[in-house]
Amino acid sequence: MVRQQDSASTTLATLVSGVVLGAAGLSWWLISEADRRRRLRYKQSMLYAPRMQDGSEALSPGERLPLETDSQLEARVEQLNAAIADVRKQLEDLGSRGSSE
Repeated sequence: MVRQQDSASTTLATLVSGVVLGAAGLSWWLISEADRRRRLRYKQSMLYAPRMQDGSEALSPGERLPLETDSQLEARVEQLNAAIADVRKQLEDLGSRGSSE
């Protein structure tokens, strides 16, 4: 009888240790999988970050910006061209100062 009790307690101890090791393995796998998914989401969000800076991704796909009238569009183009000309002039001034020194 004593031998049968020892065998039963050994079997029970083996079963409990197997359950504990299985639970530890499962929890480790779940944590590593959650970490992997978190890193993947972070990488994917970094792919969209440059486009989000200009607001182009702020609208849902079904939404559209209101169309500008032709006169508004022309005024905007003129502003952009004036800004480009100012920057070009500044760069030319910097270049002429740098070569004269």
